[in-house]
Amino acid sequence: MDRLTELIKKDMKPALGVTEPGAIAFAVAAAKEHTQGEILKVKVSLNSGMYKNAFTCGIPNSGYFGNLYAAALGAVAAKAGLGLESLAHITEEDNRKAAAMVDAGRVEVVMDHVGSRISIDAEVVTERDSVTVRIRDSHTGIVGIEKNGEAVSSGVFTGTEEAAGTAKTAGEDDVPLIHRYTVRELLEYAARVPEKEISFIREAFSMNMELLEEGIHSERAVITRQLLRENNNQIISADALRTAQLLCNGAIEARVLGLNRPAMSITGSGAHGIIATMPLFAWFQVHYGEVGDVKLLRATALSYLITMYIKEYSGKLSAFCGCGIAAGCGMACGLAFLRGADEPQVGLVIRNMASGLTGMICDGGNHGCTMKGIVAVDAAFRAVELAMEGVGIGEIHGINGRTPEDTMRHMGLIASPGMVRTEETIVNIMEQK
Repeated sequence: MDRLTELIKKDMKPALGVTEPGAIAFAVAAAKEHTQGEILKVKVSLNSGMYKNAFTCGIPNSGYFGNLYAAALGAVAAKAGLGLESLAHITEEDNRKAAAMVDAGRVEVVMDHVGSRISIDAEVVTERDSVTVRIRDSHTGIVGIEKNGEAVSSGVFTGTEEAAGTAKTAGEDDVPLIHRYTVRELLEYAARVPEKEISFIREAFSMNMELLEEGIHSERAVITRQLLRENNNQIISADALRTAQLLCNGAIEARVLGLNRPAMSITGSGAHGIIATMPLFAWFQVHYGEVGDVKLLRATALSYLITMYIKEYSGKLSAFCGCGIAAGCGMACGLAFLRGADEPQVGLVIRNMASGLTGMICDGGNHGCTMKGIVAVDAAFRAVELAMEGVGIGEIHGINGRTPEDTMRHMGLIASPGMVRTEETIVNIMEQK
């Protein structure tokens, strides 16, 4: 199996709801499994990206939102062994118990530093024990468990999910795997990788379509209903852009509202996975016959790799919207591939996207992600349309680089370290509302 295929396969994971509440609940549940007795206190310390992303986020199987309730549900009923789907079996009784914990002041969630590196310290204190689970760099990557002052081994699932593209081989330097490839090499991979090797990507289409269906049937998904009306009340119409908007952003809305279906995540984010996947699936559905199933798989693989390329520079959680910017750019490159673009045209797509979307902020996982997805899909379709005609922003302008690789590096650097102060301002606004 090609190393790039391995990278994609390792990175694709189902995630129920927005990833950050699931990760918080997972961490607390993992700590609870090492305790005995009634829970007296739960304290969770997060980096700014984790704290911000879950701040007003819908929680699966719950009418509650945000960090406190995610932590409380982790203590009450989440299943650590389910990883990012730890909240899959929450009941109304669990919600009542979690709300009682929050109301009693027994749950505390704090932001302990500003940074894009994932960091979760979840402490559960009971009548008999005090246990802290420490997670770093990935949403489920437990790096240590401490019980009553002593280190213990973990008896629960410990995800080994790495930051996108960071896989290394012994003896290699610190350059992430994905950054050892050029766009030309990624395109060559997409064109030659055997269908059988990337057939697992099909699961992303089916999983995200099921999530969309959940949104279509939910009265809470107001944007989805409007997108459906705009698409002539058809899930698949003859209009590729309107179909892409519905498939992509209907699924995103269902996800951020916490509806009870998982998304297929990429780089630790369900919305990244949805944006990097569903507009391509929409184009395939509308242009079925012109674009074969195998080419769809190849285009999606390219989309994922470009997304990873940018995210490896920006960090998993930062003040810019990786869903719109990184996944949007990846999806635009995949769309260009579906349309038969050559390497120079894909380079134009990257410059067009960098020039148009790089300033989009991330103010957490919330209903607004749906709007950001709408903007990203519009921008991608337009960027590709221009590039296919040889039209694009020149390399001398703005943050564009001499090469596509330079441009993507610059995109990531805008987020980290470029937007650290922006992150602080966003969190301050959210806390003061």
